[in-house]
Amino acid sequence: MQRKIVLACEQCGSRNYSTFHNKQTDTERLEVKKFCKHCNTHHVHRETK
Repeated sequence: MQRKIVLACEQCGSRNYSTFHNKQTDTERLEVKKFCKHCNTHHVHRETK
């Protein structure tokens, strides 16, 4: 079963991305390096609740 998760920028805290992720097999929070349109740079985005 996949759940919809929201990714937030570690630097500014804005929630830029949403995606689906299989939460049952992964126990840690998802961390992805993505472009933040508010910071205008690439930063780590983490899964929020």
